[in-house]
Amino acid sequence: MGKIVGIIGCLVIIGLDTIAGVIGIRAEAAQNQVKHLRLWIFECKEPSHEAFQLGFAAAVLLVVAHVLAHLLSGCNVCFGEDTKKASTSRQLSLACLLFTWITMVGAMSLLVIGTFSNRKSRASCGFAHHHFLSIGGILCMVHGLFSVTYYVTATAAHTD
Repeated sequence: MGKIVGIIGCLVIIGLDTIAGVIGIRAEAAQNQVKHLRLWIFECKEPSHEAFQLGFAAAVLLVVAHVLAHLLSGCNVCFGEDTKKASTSRQLSLACLLFTWITMVGAMSLLVIGTFSNRKSRASCGFAHHHFLSIGGILCMVHGLFSVTYYVTATAAHTD
């Protein structure tokens, strides 16, 4: 029964992160469809409400996937013994935990920057914001891979 829950949990995490990634890429496409004037690295553009909504949805799905991955994995590396004395599987679990946080912070930062550049109250002129939403979407998918790896290694470390 526990293995089935683990497999379903991994599929849900991968699904949420993949959907967040696709939505982030679609938000970038919606952002590129609005009217803009570009001169080298400077750009004036109208905000895209659709890109704002899609970017916000991608950020919410990323947070849900991150919380779900940590709830399923438990926090057995947080309260474990000293990391130098820990088993290899526990050290690998800790490394995957670190990578999930790094990719989550990176993806969330890019999605938030891309989303806020499309607020209704903001018609912006300045430096061009290139591909923040699509890169954030790709990082959502990478986050899914690290989250599942963290779940697997945390489960293996727990059985040691």
